[in-house]
Amino acid sequence: MADNKFAAYLCAGCGLGDVLDIDGLEKIAKREGKMQVVKHHDFLCSAAGVQMIRDDIANEGISHLLIGACSRRAKTEAFNFPGVSMARANLREGVIWIVAEGAAHDEVRQEMADDYIRMGCAELKKMLLPAGSTERGTNKRILVVGGGVSGLTSAIEAAETGYQVVLVEKTSALGGWAAKLWKRVPFREPYAEPQATGIEELIARVMLHPAINVHLNATLAETAGAPGRFAVKIAQESGTVVQEMVGAIIQASGFSTYDMARLPELGAGLPGVVDQAGLEALAQAAHGGTIQRADGQVVQSVVFVQCAGQRDATGAHLPYCSGHCCATSVKQAMYFKDANPDIDTVVLYTDLRLPGMSEDFYRSAQRKGVTFTKGKVSQVQAQGAGCTVNFRDLILDEDATVDADLVVLATGQVPNSGVNIDIPEDQQPEVKPVSILNLTYRQGKDLPQLKAGLTDSHFICFPYETRRTGIYAAGPVRRPMDMQQATDDATGAALKAIQTVENAMLGRAAHPRSGDLSYPIVRLEGCTQCKRCTVECPFGAIDEDERRFPVFNESRCRRCGTCMGACPVRVISFENYSVDTVGSQIKSLDMPDEFSERPRILLLACENDAYPALDMAGLSRTVYSAFVRAIPVRCLGSVNAIWITDALNSGWDGVMMMGCKKGDDYQCHFVKGSELAHYRMSKIDDTLKGMGLEPERVASYEVAITDHQRVAALINDYAAKIKELGMSPMKGFN
Repeated sequence: MADNKFAAYLCAGCGLGDVLDIDGLEKIAKREGKMQVVKHHDFLCSAAGVQMIRDDIANEGISHLLIGACSRRAKTEAFNFPGVSMARANLREGVIWIVAEGAAHDEVRQEMADDYIRMGCAELKKMLLPAGSTERGTNKRILVVGGGVSGLTSAIEAAETGYQVVLVEKTSALGGWAAKLWKRVPFREPYAEPQATGIEELIARVMLHPAINVHLNATLAETAGAPGRFAVKIAQESGTVVQEMVGAIIQASGFSTYDMARLPELGAGLPGVVDQAGLEALAQAAHGGTIQRADGQVVQSVVFVQCAGQRDATGAHLPYCSGHCCATSVKQAMYFKDANPDIDTVVLYTDLRLPGMSEDFYRSAQRKGVTFTKGKVSQVQAQGAGCTVNFRDLILDEDATVDADLVVLATGQVPNSGVNIDIPEDQQPEVKPVSILNLTYRQGKDLPQLKAGLTDSHFICFPYETRRTGIYAAGPVRRPMDMQQATDDATGAALKAIQTVENAMLGRAAHPRSGDLSYPIVRLEGCTQCKRCTVECPFGAIDEDERRFPVFNESRCRRCGTCMGACPVRVISFENYSVDTVGSQIKSLDMPDEFSERPRILLLACENDAYPALDMAGLSRTVYSAFVRAIPVRCLGSVNAIWITDALNSGWDGVMMMGCKKGDDYQCHFVKGSELAHYRMSKIDDTLKGMGLEPERVASYEVAITDHQRVAALINDYAAKIKELGMSPMKGFN
C-alpha cells in the first residue's frame, strides 16, 4: 500500500459540470477519499483528457485511479490504462440522467454524486491489480468430438484459422446424418430445388488437411484437465488407447431420430410407414428415380405427418419443435414430384415453420403440385397394402381421412448428449446412455443437460458455451437445427474454442468475463472446510485436496464470485473484487439521520443484465428514486450475506438485489448465480428479525437487460415501500 498512489479524475462534460458541483466532488475525493491526486477535465474522454491521465501515470507514478464520469460500461476503450487499478463512479447514467431536472432536485442530485465518489474511492482503496493466473495453458490444439456436419465444420474452420485439430468419430466413416441424405434444403437463392449435400467435399477437405488428425472407430475413454491443458485418452477399435493433449473441446456428437416405435397410433411398424430418415434411405436407393417402399411397392401417393411425437404437452414425447422437419418434408415431397409429377403428395401440418427465405422453397413445392393441409393427425391405420390417415381438418373444423401408399412421420431430433449427470444413479433409465466425454470432474462424466435432454448451452446469453469451461457444444446436440444452422453453429463454437485457448495461454478468464486477469484467492488458514464453495461452483472449478481444503482450478474458473458469496467465513476473494471492495463501498456513506426523510437504499445489480438495464434507463432519461445507490456485482451468486447485514447495520434503510432470470429457462450468465442468491436470501429473514428489522427491507428481483423501464418502476415502488416502513431503526447506531 505504501507504494500505491491514488488519483481521482472527474469529468465536467456531457452536462455533468452544468448540474453538479465538480469542485465539491473534488473536495470529497481529496478529503474523504484520501486521493493524492485530484483533477477534473471538461471532456475527460477526449484525447487531451486521456493524455492527462496517461501523463500522470507515467510522471506521478499513479497506481490506482478513479474515473468520475460515465458508466463503467461506456468509453472502455478511452479509459483503458493497462497496469493500473481503476474504479468508475457513474455520475452520468447513474445520477444526472435519472434525477429529475430543475433546481428543486439539485440537493438530492448532488448528494447522489457525492456518495458515488465516496463509494468509488472506498472501492479503489481495497483493489489490487490482477497479475493473471499462474496456471497458464500450454496447448492450443482443439479436440472435436463427432464427425458429422457440425464436427467437420468446426474442425475445418479451426484448422483454416491456423490451429491444430484432433477429430474423434465413433463410427468407421465421417459425415454423420448428412452422409445419409439424398439431398438437402437449399442454403441460398433461388431457394427452389433440393441441393446436393456437399458432404463428400467437406469430408475430403478434412481428411486432406495437414492440421487435422482424424481418429475413426474411436471414443473418449477419459477427459481430464482444464482449458489449455486437457489430457484426453482416445480408445480405438484395436483396443489401444492414445493420449492427446488439447486446449479446448467441441462436442459435436449430433443427434438420433426419435424412436418411431413409440408412436403406434401413427402406424409405427406398418410396412407403409417410415420416418424422415427412413425416406432418405429409400431416396438414396432410388438415386433420383421413382421411390419404392422397402417391400418393393411403388409409391403412387404419400402423406407427410408433421410434428410426429414433437411439440407434445403431455410429457410422453418431445416437448420441443425440431426446427428442420417442415423444410425437410417440403424437400422430400419434391423427391416424389421430381420423379413423377402425378404422385399424390400431401403434407399435413399444424403449423408450417419455414422462416426467412424458406417461404420461397415452400412456394416452389406448391408450384410442383404438393398439397399442404392444415390438420391434426389422430391415427394411421393399415388399409390394404397402404394406409389410411385420420385427421382433424383445422381449416374446415371437421374430421377427414386420406389414403396413401406411404406415410412419412416427421419424428424430430434427440440429442446425443451422453449421461444426464443431474439424474441420480438409482433413478437412471434401464438402458443407460453412453458417456460421450467421460470427464473426470467431480460433478459427473458429461455436460449438464436441460430439461429436454439438450446439452446445456444457453441459447440467448452464450451459445456454444457450457458449464464446463473450455468445452463447447455445437450443432443439434445443443438444440435442434438443420444443416445450414449446424454449419453456422459449428463455426461459432470453433471461434469460442480459439478464444479459450488464447486466454488460457495468458492466464485470463474465458467467458463471460473474457480477458479478466483476476482469479480466486483463498486464505486456507481461515477455511472451515464446509465445502460450500466446492458444491456451489457451477463450473466444476473447485476440487478438494486430501485434507478437504478447496483446490481452485483457475483455468476452469469463470470469475463469477459464486464461491465468494458462498463462503461463510469470507476467506475467498479476487484481487479487484472481494468482500472488502464491496463492503467498503457499503460503509463509505455518511448516512442522513432518521429525521431527514431521505432514506438510503442499496441496490446490488448484476453486471450482465440489471446494471445495463439501469444504464439504459439513464440513456432514455427515465427518472427513478434518487435515494438508491447501485453497486454492480459480477453475479448475484457472489453476494455474501455479510454485505446485507453490514448494510443494514450501517443504517441503510433497505437492500434491493437485481439479477438474471433463474430456473429451467434461466438467463443467468453464470447459470446458477441468481438461483443460489435467491436460496441464500430466503434464509435471511431470521437474521433481520433478530436485528428488529422487517423482512421487506430486503428484496430480490429478476430483470432482463431490456427492462430499463421496469427497473425504474421497481426502484420507485420499493422506495415507496421503504417510506411506508419508515427510516431504519439502525440509523441511530451509526
